[in-house]
Amino acid sequence: MKPKRCYQVKQAAHIAGVSVRTLHHYDEIGLLVPQRRTAAGYRLYGEAELLRLQQICIGRELGLPLEEIRRALDDPGFDHVRALTKQRSWLVSRAQTTAAMIRAVDAALAMLEDPTENAMNAKELFEGFDSSKYEVEAKQRWGDTDAYATSKKRTSKFSAADWKRVSAEQTGIFTAAATALQSGKASEDESVLDLAERHRQYIDRWFYPCSASMHCALAQMYENDSRFAETIDRFAPGLTQFLSAAIRENARIR
Repeated sequence: MKPKRCYQVKQAAHIAGVSVRTLHHYDEIGLLVPQRRTAAGYRLYGEAELLRLQQICIGRELGLPLEEIRRALDDPGFDHVRALTKQRSWLVSRAQTTAAMIRAVDAALAMLEDPTENAMNAKELFEGFDSSKYEVEAKQRWGDTDAYATSKKRTSKFSAADWKRVSAEQTGIFTAAATALQSGKASEDESVLDLAERHRQYIDRWFYPCSASMHCALAQMYENDSRFAETIDRFAPGLTQFLSAAIRENARIR
């Protein structure tokens, strides 16, 4: 049986694509502490450390704070296989959505570059942006409300270009919020509250009058309905809760 190979800190850093300083920091905060050292005292990273480091890298890529990653990995109930399986499923879902959106962008580019050869196919422009699946339920839930009637009236007049702008604006807001989350900003940070206000104004402008209380009701729906949460969390894990908290705080102070 071959002995398991160990790597010194420089080698481990090179393999993982992180800096030596980062590995030293992870050691100092107890996030990744090598269990073995050379006779000269140099850190040694074995299979267990590299697998844990991979989880840390995945967590960081998904926008999770280091402390949250540490708590998850140190939980006695942590199941490495289950964690990887869940992460893989989420990444596949995100990749499929991204691929669909890329096809939609390519369709728009082709049309703009040569409109004589590429007639507009409205369906292609919105591949990856499917809100119609909520239409029946929306009618059941809110069919008798003024907001639903206003939204229905407005959206019935939307052109393909309008829907494209609606989609682009929503994507821009969610992308900016995901960036804020991944950079470690708090939901009550002023810049994040500005994004929450942008989201409220986006709803107000395109669909129906959206007061602060209405916006908070939307935030609650996003959190309670897994389908909405899944759509939003495709931009970054945990984005639904992050944005919903910002919406409530924005409503409180404005």
